[in-house]
Amino acid sequence: MKSLSVNWFIEGSLDFEFKKYQLLGYLQQINQHFNKTKLYPDLNDLIFHYNNLLKFKENKTALQKAFPERLTNADIEAVKLTYEKMVKDDSLMLEIEHIISYSLRKMDPALKEGREIYEFVESRLRIEPIGVIPLYPYHGYLLLRNGDERSTNVYEYQVTIFENHDEKYRGINTTFVASFERNFINTPEAIRKELIHVRREVPNPAVYHVETDIKFPLEQTLLPLAKRSLVKHISTAA
Repeated sequence: MKSLSVNWFIEGSLDFEFKKYQLLGYLQQINQHFNKTKLYPDLNDLIFHYNNLLKFKENKTALQKAFPERLTNADIEAVKLTYEKMVKDDSLMLEIEHIISYSLRKMDPALKEGREIYEFVESRLRIEPIGVIPLYPYHGYLLLRNGDERSTNVYEYQVTIFENHDEKYRGINTTFVASFERNFINTPEAIRKELIHVRREVPNPAVYHVETDIKFPLEQTLLPLAKRSLVKHISTAA
């Protein structure tokens, strides 16, 4: 996908028309993907850039604290140096503010559409535990059925906990294991038994079945949302 650099709005030529062209090309591609119900990685990227603009507008020195996973020391220094130059040049300050205000207005509709798609897909997901869930449900298998597709994809998952400043977050890593044909034999319960029998390295796994009645793009939409929903489900139940 066409991507914007972290500091795209203050890099290179600070000409409004050039930045407008750059932004509209980026948003055009995102909208094309959203029209096909393809959310990722576009939605995460769009949210990052939107928040990045807001943070720059509100407090230019707060970026490192807000986005440590995306901003390098070089990025932070670029922001600080540009800000120092901005406050000494009224015309440059006005041009930057013009670019930021325009960009935020243009990003708003795309963000709204992305969130609506997210909520719609999430509303079509159904999560069900298969068998007895162990006391430690953070490692196991995700069985994923995508609408009327004739297969069930199996992923081994591992929920991880990481800290960011004063808060704890949960993430999830998945690895594709196998695909089972959908029939009266390969029920979720039968797949669970097969996994336990064949994959002895996970002797007492948690197994969750996630399905949707509508087919969605697997890698760009369904799998990412299934993972997020599973983390939420496990966190609520634990």
